[in-house]
Amino acid sequence: MKIAKPATARSYESIFDYCTGRCRHSSESVVHENAYLSDLHHCFSLPSNSSGSNSTLTEARLNGINVVVGRQGESCNSVCKSRGQSCVPNKLVVLNHCDIIQKYMNCKGSCLPSVGPDQPAEVVYDAPKLLNPGSCLYTETQSILSCDGSHQHTKRLCPCA
Repeated sequence: MKIAKPATARSYESIFDYCTGRCRHSSESVVHENAYLSDLHHCFSLPSNSSGSNSTLTEARLNGINVVVGRQGESCNSVCKSRGQSCVPNKLVVLNHCDIIQKYMNCKGSCLPSVGPDQPAEVVYDAPKLLNPGSCLYTETQSILSCDGSHQHTKRLCPCA
């Protein structure tokens, strides 16, 4: 088969060869340029941030992780440390999807894209109206996700182990 995408344009003998080539040539399969997105070291799946998507694979990637909702203004490092655990930075990408966020938080306003290292998070109800109180936030720029991120008007969703 011939695939006409710039990063993967060439002939492949099988779908497995295509997947292997795509993983090797895509930043979507790694985090911070050298750590695999998945602990299983396999190909990425197609990104999705809409509600109702199949989250079985995503949930499997959270095995051994305690997903904890922090207090207002708290970073994930602080949230996990208070439980005698550490924040697992490469799992923030796993939590950074609306369907996952909505399992752990209320998200009464909606689930909105945002920019900042304090995602995934929920905007507290007493936040200024322009910050969309009650909304959940995810980021489309996953490289800025950080265990250190915090915001005075959000509660973080944190991966602790």
